[in-house]
Amino acid sequence: MPFEIYPPQLIVEMVYNCVFWLNSFPHKISIHATMSPRAIMTGKRITYDKHCKLEFGTYVQTHKKHNNSMDSRTSGAIALRPSGNEQGGHYFLSLHTGKRILRNNWMVLPMPNDVVDAVHRLAAASKQARGITFTDKNGNVLTDDDDEDEAEEDEPIPVAQDVPIENDTHNMNDGTHYIQRKDDGITGVHDKQQENDMITGLHEDEQDNNNTSIHDPENTHNNEQTTPEEESDEVKNM
Repeated sequence: MPFEIYPPQLIVEMVYNCVFWLNSFPHKISIHATMSPRAIMTGKRITYDKHCKLEFGTYVQTHKKHNNSMDSRTSGAIALRPSGNEQGGHYFLSLHTGKRILRNNWMVLPMPNDVVDAVHRLAAASKQARGITFTDKNGNVLTDDDDEDEAEEDEPIPVAQDVPIENDTHNMNDGTHYIQRKDDGITGVHDKQQENDMITGLHEDEQDNNNTSIHDPENTHNNEQTTPEEESDEVKNM
């Protein structure tokens, strides 16, 4: 629509028009597969020839009751929505009074600039702001900044990643220590073995035996020292 300012009545009827058509078609989650909510509640159905003649915001000249006088027999109006009656009547916004009217006969015409100015005058008389203003249930005006603030609040809070368990220095190369620690944590075998070692002292004895039994034969032979008497005896025997 070419309007920059909308009268309050036009905005209200815009919402009514959307609700009317939403209720005129069956819903996927409705109690009936083919009947619309409007047909279920009122028993009335819409037909294309009667109720789908005009689009919202169309400029028309509606016919009104007249006599043989020289008074005008039509008046300019803006199409709003079907009334839903059997005669196929529509609701219109009168450009002269700014009120909603019901008419069964009209003539569709192109919208001149005078009609746009008339709609702007109706909006100015109602002290309507430019465009459409959206408010919350408390009457507070909603802006684009409010939508951005809500989007920031909905963003998930980043969570630090879990720190991996450091590998033991004795098993840095084979990479098996982490798996062994994980299994020990589940079964408790490693802790139980340590407890048995502390009670019996077997683990410490095994380490001492390992340290004392492993020697290089060459190193032990080279480290043996001989006395001068032993050297003289070896010369005589030769």
